[in-house]
Amino acid sequence: MKLARIAAMLALPAVLSLPAHAATEANFAVQTTGDLVELCAADPKEAMGTAALNFCHGFVVGAVRVQQVRGEASKRGRMFCLPEQPTMSRDTAIADFVTWARAVPARLAAKPFDSMFQFLGAKFPCSAPKKGM
Repeated sequence: MKLARIAAMLALPAVLSLPAHAATEANFAVQTTGDLVELCAADPKEAMGTAALNFCHGFVVGAVRVQQVRGEASKRGRMFCLPEQPTMSRDTAIADFVTWARAVPARLAAKPFDSMFQFLGAKFPCSAPKKGM
């Protein structure tokens, strides 16, 4: 089923390819993209590392699923279209998001949902319908 594949791709386990960080309790409020980035790039060896990574996974999967349902029901359409067959691992998807967010420091101050969906829209744009169909 499509949602299961999406969840599998974006459940987002620990990002091993990124420098490890120590998430703080304040990050769990997820007020900014920077908070989400710190949770998603947490070091599982740190005191809150495993909790931070698990929170990151749940936050992202929940947000993606809600946005997909809203996009299907909306007249404006979807903000992103994940492939039927995942083209990357969850680790890679999270690593790419964290790298993307950190590449432009202003993104870290943005709302986490806005940044996450902007990233997904750029990474997985929806194809325009073909003319004549």
